[in-house]
Amino acid sequence: MTDSLKEGLRKAAMFCAYQERTQQEVRDRLKEWGIFGDDAEEVIAELIQQNYLNEERFAKAFAGGKFRVKGWGKRKIKQHLQQRGISGYNLDQAMKDIAPDDYRETLTDLLDKKRRSLHDDNPLVVKQKLVRYALSKGYESELIFAVLGREE
Repeated sequence: MTDSLKEGLRKAAMFCAYQERTQQEVRDRLKEWGIFGDDAEEVIAELIQQNYLNEERFAKAFAGGKFRVKGWGKRKIKQHLQQRGISGYNLDQAMKDIAPDDYRETLTDLLDKKRRSLHDDNPLVVKQKLVRYALSKGYESELIFAVLGREE
């Protein structure tokens, strides 16, 4: 390994140690630093070997964070993970980490909070706004209607 490659590995390790990253994020950063092709892949392989880079760990951290902090639904989380190049097994593992009871409870809380902010006398308009809001957060329509139907 050349000195510039060792320096790239050191910088990339610090980049990954700061927060979980995907291989694509590291590849893009290496490109910014002038490390391309086989050299970049060698650095990435070394980061994986040293456990600085782990896409399953990234997917679980991302999904858990977006669910707990931002209240995102599984559809939105899945879409964002796929945009970051996460698929298959890692994507499935991240989704499994979201407990069904917590998921439903979070949706219920989001809808309750949103309902308090709506000022409309027509219950159909309120329900329509709640459904649109929950869909925009990435929740599945069947679950949204199940939660809203239970409250009526």
